[in-house]
Amino acid sequence: MDSKKLHIKNMVCDRCILSVREILQRNDVSFHTITLGTIELQDSLDSSKIMELQKEFKKVGFEILSEKNERIVKQIKAIILKEIFESDSNRNQNLSVILTEKLHFDYSHLSAIFSKTEGKSIQKYQNELKVERIKELLEYDELSISEIAADLALEVLPTFLHNLKTAPGLLLLNIKNPRKAVTRWIPFKLSIFS
Repeated sequence: MDSKKLHIKNMVCDRCILSVREILQRNDVSFHTITLGTIELQDSLDSSKIMELQKEFKKVGFEILSEKNERIVKQIKAIILKEIFESDSNRNQNLSVILTEKLHFDYSHLSAIFSKTEGKSIQKYQNELKVERIKELLEYDELSISEIAADLALEVLPTFLHNLKTAPGLLLLNIKNPRKAVTRWIPFKLSIFS
């Protein structure tokens, strides 16, 4: 492993970057940059320091990746997250094309690695993230279902609605109004009362 570059599993947001930065500073590790899933170090680290960091990262849910396939899966996830959550990304382009261009591997190779490592397809993972994004947008209550579908480049609205009906954490309410029927998707969280 290149000890001047560390690949970190489970970094998904800016808060993750802040957490990693705090851990590195607490452990007196100098770095150039921290991005989602990657740390560019100023100096190489010996194996004992890497093991020390690994323990610190595990405490907050992160993990240093050492296997090439794990790094590829992490990169695939980061690209999908960016495509779903950043509105300035090119949503009209096919995900397989995006992954192939950015990772410089054939899509079938990337798909096989992802499925073997994660136990699900890239498409299933992408759909799960889209459902999470849909729940988030519905919670804001600023966009209609059609606007959300357009925002996420969901071209087949009936398929989108079918997938939404089977998504955990969403409740479909049909509210009858004397003038018209109103259908609302309401995000909910299950809780157990003791």
